Amino acid sequence: MVRNTNVQRATSETDIRLSLNLDGSGVSQVESGIGFFDHMLTAFTQHGQFDLDVKCRGDLEVDAHHTVEDIGICLGQAFDETLGDKSGITRFGNAVVPMDEALARAIVDLSGRPYLVYEAELEEATVGTFPTELGAEFFRSLADHGRFNLHIDLLRGSNAHHCLEAIFKAVARALRQAVAMDAGLKGIPSTKGVL
Repeated sequence: MVRNTNVQRATSETDIRLSLNLDGSGVSQVESGIGFFDHMLTAFTQHGQFDLDVKCRGDLEVDAHHTVEDIGICLGQAFDETLGDKSGITRFGNAVVPMDEALARAIVDLSGRPYLVYEAELEEATVGTFPTELGAEFFRSLADHGRFNLHIDLLRGSNAHHCLEAIFKAVARALRQAVAMDAGLKGIPSTKGVL
């Protein structure tokens, strides 16, 4: 079974071309125009062992919000499309990841019901040109358009770079578990028979 897709999104604010392979090897090519965000998506790809190609032209002269949010939308759509009816997947995933003084936890349920809990207060307003408040916006878009339940908790941390990197890596590893095929499972992992 091939689990990859291409997503395009063009608005007056962004023009995005994205491809995702769930069963990749962590290869990424990311061009968002926001250096720190590219770094986070590269780490996400590596730790999820997904292949990801993202090219975005966004209205960065306004700010980074539209670019970050819309890439989250496209990436969420790509996850949703590649999973199809979700037959045979593990469905649930969780990870706890340290990054120096920071420690982040992510838990995911590919339930078909989008919901985000994001408990991460960061003292720094920006990392490079990336506003730290956009971490929540990215993951909200990802969960909403990926149609999954995502809980993120920053358990501790003081350096915003370390905190966000631990969060991105934890989410990637939780998703890696959840999208994995369960050899012992036949059909859809739900008592409802549908996700």
